[in-house]
Amino acid sequence: MKYERISENRFNCIICPTPCDGVSKEVYLFQNDSAFSEHFENEIIAHINNSNDFKARKTPLPEFPDIEVSEKLTDNISFYIEVKVQRRTFMSVEKILPQSELLPSETVALNLSDLLRYFEIAEMENMKIYVLWVLLNRPCILGDKDKRFFYSDTDNLQKIYGNVKDKRRFRRKSGEGDVVNGEHKGVVVNYHFSLTELKEWKGF
Repeated sequence: MKYERISENRFNCIICPTPCDGVSKEVYLFQNDSAFSEHFENEIIAHINNSNDFKARKTPLPEFPDIEVSEKLTDNISFYIEVKVQRRTFMSVEKILPQSELLPSETVALNLSDLLRYFEIAEMENMKIYVLWVLLNRPCILGDKDKRFFYSDTDNLQKIYGNVKDKRRFRRKSGEGDVVNGEHKGVVVNYHFSLTELKEWKGF
């Protein structure tokens, strides 16, 4: 399956001021990444709570997405948001997953087990679930911005998953920082999507 390319996503790495080296860092600081993601979750919750129609809070159920959004007047849950902060891109995607037809600059990832679980929750609850990627440290996409937000609902992501199956799946080796208090918490199996398949959120 071929996807339409967005010209801005094709970036000349030679002129990039902070080029990615394509080498795995092999140190995955789960606790640092978790705290960093929580910062953006709180930022998004505060932004939604300043709106007229909705209010948001951290989801109390651990297996559900990060944020629960309700109608302000009725308290009825309207949808959920899963927040994924991407500080690195998959520079070797064309080499390791050539069948994915993805470019490094456009690639974003999500824990495969989370993705499949959200498909199930969306169907079980008959509820919209949005995955919101926060992109940082990617000048090829950010331009003069410090961050950009791209999102999709699970209906769209499930269609893509159904079309390409395991062509977008990748298991990395476990590394330092994956294990916290004797429990392996780091994500090792990811599923990848293209920014061309998502929409940009300009809510901030």
